[in-house]
Amino acid sequence: MKTTLFSTHKFEEAHLISANKGNHELNLLEVRLTENTASLAQGSEAISLFTSDDASAKVLEKLSELGVKYIALRTAGYNNVATERAAALDIKIARVPAYSPYAIAEHTMALILALNRKLIKAHNRVRDMNFSLNGLTGFDLNGKTVGVMGTGKIGATLIKILYGFGCKILAYDVNKDEDLVEQYGVHYTDCKTLCSESDIISLHVPLTPDTKHLINAQQIANMRHGAMLINTSRGGLVDTKAVIEGLKTGEVGYFGMDVYEEEEGLFFEDHSEEILQDDVIARLMTFNNVLITSHQAFLTDTALANIADTTLFNLDCFEKLIDSGNEVTSK
Repeated sequence: MKTTLFSTHKFEEAHLISANKGNHELNLLEVRLTENTASLAQGSEAISLFTSDDASAKVLEKLSELGVKYIALRTAGYNNVATERAAALDIKIARVPAYSPYAIAEHTMALILALNRKLIKAHNRVRDMNFSLNGLTGFDLNGKTVGVMGTGKIGATLIKILYGFGCKILAYDVNKDEDLVEQYGVHYTDCKTLCSESDIISLHVPLTPDTKHLINAQQIANMRHGAMLINTSRGGLVDTKAVIEGLKTGEVGYFGMDVYEEEEGLFFEDHSEEILQDDVIARLMTFNNVLITSHQAFLTDTALANIADTTLFNLDCFEKLIDSGNEVTSK
């Protein structure tokens, strides 16, 4: 089956080609799917999308006119796809529901540790032959309260790691995981209480209309003064401008972000020779208690192999019209 893969990055090409085993005709494109680039899928029955691709209603209509019948997402989330319109156009969608919860959880922990122990500042200081320890004081994670919003596979994996550090763990989720309560002493509570009682807050919920700007000015006002906020889930969960205000007042003591609400066209690309046009992220970069990575939490060999294997498996199932178990349905 001929498949056009949009937003293909060098770090995933070898994994995709290996997982394909020559079964499908893959057209690997670096460009993002947009209304202007949809025509590049001409002649393909299927397309494959990454997190930054635009599969809104108008784009799907163009794809349908071109004969595209299947979409294989190389992501777990599908908030960039107009699922209801896809269903109306009889375009089937499959995703990668779990590629490596360890990759995301471990990157979350890396952000927490790097911010707490000021590792970036310490590294830069030593490179300048400055071995002073002034301004590098951190805190013990042992005994600290960490609020985990979302206790699916990634949140649950992070909880196991945090438990090993001796943290007290609060959780917020519509579904209570009794195993986490029993094994790790997790206490489920509401969003307001979690924000007010946590020293560190980490986000692991999907982006939906209900969770958009889950962390806003009101929730930031509820936080413990100087709390740490970490987002490795979806950028839209956080009102970034409200976080900037919180950083200015000290209400937010540390901010680690791997995802950004306006990352489309910014993350995954080299802009080192350009003038940064995004004033919000430019402001964030002025704070020494902010650590930004460009949507790389998933980026491990294990995760990339799993993403490629599941994506090609989904294409195999589409071609044979077999239910992969990974299909996305509209809500």
